[in-house]
Amino acid sequence: MLLALVGAIAFSAKAIIVKLAYRHGVDAVTLIMLRMLFALPFFLAIVWWSSRSRAGKAVPALTRADVLGVLGLGFTGYYLASYLDFAGLAYISASLERLILYLNPTLVLLLGRTLYGKPISRNQLLGMAISYCGVLLVFGHEVTLAGTDVALGAVLVFLSAVAYAIYLSYSGELVLRLGSLRLVGLATSVACVCCILQFIVLRPLGSVLAVAPEVLWLSLLNAIGCTVVPVLLVMMAIERIGSGLAAQIGMVGPMSTITMGVLLLGEPFTGWVVAGTLLVLLGIFVCSRTRKSLA
Repeated sequence: MLLALVGAIAFSAKAIIVKLAYRHGVDAVTLIMLRMLFALPFFLAIVWWSSRSRAGKAVPALTRADVLGVLGLGFTGYYLASYLDFAGLAYISASLERLILYLNPTLVLLLGRTLYGKPISRNQLLGMAISYCGVLLVFGHEVTLAGTDVALGAVLVFLSAVAYAIYLSYSGELVLRLGSLRLVGLATSVACVCCILQFIVLRPLGSVLAVAPEVLWLSLLNAIGCTVVPVLLVMMAIERIGSGLAAQIGMVGPMSTITMGVLLLGEPFTGWVVAGTLLVLLGIFVCSRTRKSLA
């Protein structure tokens, strides 16, 4: 439980670090490249570790279908989702960003209905409605304070959540074949390469030399403390307590983001934000309880 708690809080700190880096004039393309560049050696190490033979049992070699699946999932679930998230954070608060991303379980339900014809119960629909009402509550309040750019940021972050939901919906078969740690290592390595190539295509290589030193340190912290370490902690937690309980503990994420946003970024702490957060968490709780009872 401690591993899951620390992992959830570390994940939620990512938005805070991104917002702090934006104060130094860096753009999303450069910022995400730096994060992935620093994280790539760690993810390659995860791939090497998870691909080793154990107890004389060889790890299955990657088939052509596996390679295509890893490429597709890495592009969608980690590169596209991360880039859209970073871009959206330029326009909205860290608190609203975290609440939008927490709609992910509802998006997985909708994709399951669309792609596989899985039924959605009345209680799940109720939970989804509660969650979306919470996000709309905070969104409406933030539009009033910050203007119409909030809408663009919210759309970008919502599309990020959709991209990651697609990753979750299609990753099931590969997880069973490759294992969760190996798949995460491979997919995130693909995403790292995509982010680096994006920077090479869109920005002069020399522009990275003009980045403020604070951005480099924040990117290193983001790569290790908010990317690599949380992935490992959550994986270790799931091995010990199961995905259900780990997911429930992960619901501390929005509250930790809001707290850090208030303390480190000076974001307003209002009743609207509190009410919206409670509605989102209540909605996700209703959805998760329904899935558990159906299982």
